[in-house]
Amino acid sequence: MLSKKTSYWRLTMIFTGLVFLILVSTSCIIFILLLLRSKGIIQLQLSPNPLRMFVTFALISILLGTMLSVIFSRIPLRLLRKIMVAIDTLSAGDFSTRINLKGIPELQQLSKSFNHMAEELSSIEILRSDFVNNFSHEFKSPIVSMRGFAKMLKYSDLTEEEHNEYLDIIISESDRLVDLSKNVLNICKIENQAIISNSKEYNLTEQIRRCIAIMAQKWNIKDPSFDFECEEINFTGDEDLISQVWINLIDNAIKFTTAHVLIHMSLHQYNSSIRFSISDNGPGMDEETQKHIFDKFYQGDTSHATHGNGLGLPITKKIIELHGGTIYVQCTDGNGTTFIIELPTSNISYRISM
Repeated sequence: MLSKKTSYWRLTMIFTGLVFLILVSTSCIIFILLLLRSKGIIQLQLSPNPLRMFVTFALISILLGTMLSVIFSRIPLRLLRKIMVAIDTLSAGDFSTRINLKGIPELQQLSKSFNHMAEELSSIEILRSDFVNNFSHEFKSPIVSMRGFAKMLKYSDLTEEEHNEYLDIIISESDRLVDLSKNVLNICKIENQAIISNSKEYNLTEQIRRCIAIMAQKWNIKDPSFDFECEEINFTGDEDLISQVWINLIDNAIKFTTAHVLIHMSLHQYNSSIRFSISDNGPGMDEETQKHIFDKFYQGDTSHATHGNGLGLPITKKIIELHGGTIYVQCTDGNGTTFIIELPTSNISYRISM
């Protein structure tokens, strides 16, 4: 690869050569004009010695043009060199690189576009780094736990109760690994999906009822209660993907609340959209948690005491966006959490009001 200095001088010589060719071409045109005059084809009023005048003019033009081209070529090439240095620095991994070109609007727009690109690359790099770190932690923790309890099972002085307890922990941690692997595969599949391929019309309200029954059975120890205000609405979309949305949201609502909790849900059509909301009376979230709640592997519980891997909500958000909708959270620290989903009416077929 050429060094920056070599590249710069190569550009300078190219620019100088172009100007030189222009000047030579101009001299050739003058020569042709003189030739045509000597043949009597055209009439020109010149000095008594036109050949000497031509040679003098050509030499002065070439020398002066070459000098000016070397001097003035540094102005545009300085901008090109500045951009080249910024691109090399950016490609080396320094995403704090910025340029500030002055002059014509096109150069200012180039600066803005380059700086925006650098900011986006910086954000992607931060997300990638966080993803790797969090994934390593989530994947390593259950493996270390299973390894430790498997070693303890080798001791012969364990009671039957301890033996069964350690086996239950190993089974629970292996289930956690299975869930993590499944969620990672799901989010990779969904993130690479641009369109809904298995779209069909189905009863959205009945689907939510089935998900409520599934999650109530899963969390029977907490004995949750549900208050579901709804209209019967048909929806056109991927039934399996949308089902994951309701299961993830209901699972979260029960997981972060106390036993015998009341989960309030509603499903209604409002003019241009359908709106689903789910609210709990749990501890809520602070502002920092709300900012990152849809980031992969992010968990508001930094101690990781709560079962989960921080992929449920990112998967939910991506599925909703694939269907042209939006999801957002409303909550205050200590006063519960409400998730709201809005889907476009183009996917909705209104039926009967209950």
